[in-house]
Amino acid sequence: MSGSTSPAPDRNPQIADGRDEVENAPGADDPGRLSGPAEPAVPTATAPRGAGPLLGPYQEAGSPSPALTSQPPADWAGPPATAMPARQRLHPLSPALHGAKSLVVVIAGLSWSTLSRVGFGWFAAMVIVLALGASVLAVVSWYNTGYQVVGRELRIHEGLLWRRSRAIPLERLQAVEVVRPLLAQLTGLAELRLEVVGGGKTEAPLAYLGVAEAAALRQRLLHLAGQPSGTVPAGQAQPASAGAELPRPPGRPLHAVDNRDLLVSQLLTPQAFLLPFGVAFVATQFLSEGSWSFVAVASTLTAMAGVLLQPVRRVLDDWRFQLARDEDRLRIRNGLLETRSQTVPLHRVQTVRVTWPLLWRMKGWLRLRLEVAGYAAGEADERNRPDRLLPVGDQPTGEMIVAEVLPGVALSSLPLRPPPTRARWVNPLSRQVLGAGLTEQVLAVRSGLLTRQLTIVPYARLQSVRVVQGPVQRLLRLATVHADTAGGAGATAVDRDLADAWELAAELTARGQAARRVG
Repeated sequence: MSGSTSPAPDRNPQIADGRDEVENAPGADDPGRLSGPAEPAVPTATAPRGAGPLLGPYQEAGSPSPALTSQPPADWAGPPATAMPARQRLHPLSPALHGAKSLVVVIAGLSWSTLSRVGFGWFAAMVIVLALGASVLAVVSWYNTGYQVVGRELRIHEGLLWRRSRAIPLERLQAVEVVRPLLAQLTGLAELRLEVVGGGKTEAPLAYLGVAEAAALRQRLLHLAGQPSGTVPAGQAQPASAGAELPRPPGRPLHAVDNRDLLVSQLLTPQAFLLPFGVAFVATQFLSEGSWSFVAVASTLTAMAGVLLQPVRRVLDDWRFQLARDEDRLRIRNGLLETRSQTVPLHRVQTVRVTWPLLWRMKGWLRLRLEVAGYAAGEADERNRPDRLLPVGDQPTGEMIVAEVLPGVALSSLPLRPPPTRARWVNPLSRQVLGAGLTEQVLAVRSGLLTRQLTIVPYARLQSVRVVQGPVQRLLRLATVHADTAGGAGATAVDRDLADAWELAAELTARGQAARRVG
């Protein structure tokens, strides 16, 4: 949420100048409080000097503390039969896969010039020694790494010299995905990744597990995360094994993207059109220099890879894209060299973005993206973000999927109103494209000239509402309304009439508060 101060309901705040902002905060809660169950507070206290022992949070006055008595109560029959589940290790092949990764890094780190100086024999010996060292470290790390599910917590233990234990509360779980890189596919393994509220990166990457064990553990964690506090059955205290059979609803398939449409969509992008020119420029530069040194070859290959990487990565990441719904969750599966199976709770969805690229509009195609609470916007690997809802599809398909994620919302009938006519002095080309409107469930904002974009925000996901006015906007009696979400993006209604902007901000504040009370 923005750090600006929210005005009281009975005041008339003044519009700020330049970068100053006036904010109506419909909900100052963190993402977990907005869209998920709140964490129970842990009572703590400090005993004053000379006072008696502290009473526990569930201990009545006058009863002795179990930790301070030397004899157990007469009716104490020992610990329960299922006191603590056993710690589970990762798959035995995990060190081999980590060692293979280390080998690739070692070979890439030893340059071509090293091979020419020391010879092939010494070069191979160096690679073997470093690879063996990395493999030994991987085995030691595997032996001292384990996990266990205790109640509604996933506990991860790792480290030999510096031991580290992490307890992840499952009520803060955002999404769980099963990732299978190429080596994991060849060996029948998978990696389990968890995303939690407020996490700046992926938590608890369990690499690697058997495919059946990873799928069962994911289903069990999601099942425990959806239960109210204190309702975990006793039988759930035992960890899932590779052969465990847990109830797994099949899910209702929503859509599968045609790989041919995916390829064509990437050809209809600016990167694809500029690709031949980029490759020709890099090749011309290399041939004109006439240098065949290692630095020249490496820089040329790097430049060409940079030109080719983005469209190729999109095709590889979205290959065989499948979308299904399992009760209140979305199940997404995609990838060629690295397959991903993601599960996203629908109540964590903050915004839905619909994009119509310029060349795609000739074929009537669009793209759908999600914004999920708790995912860091600066994630190093954007592929870890479960934001893909539809890589490419036609208008009816987009309408159907949006209606599944946001019931009652129809793309073709959103009441979008353009800015006033005087806004053409600020946006002479895109004024007719800009628009904003409210429905019973969501705020919708349209923007973009070449690449058109529609942002849909449910009222219950609003964190703050800001009205901002710059110097030129003051002269034209215009203002911009920012509707912020927990993910940090939200929607922006640009260059609205001043009175309309304040009316929109007040309406969003009221509807956001009402939606959270109902939810």
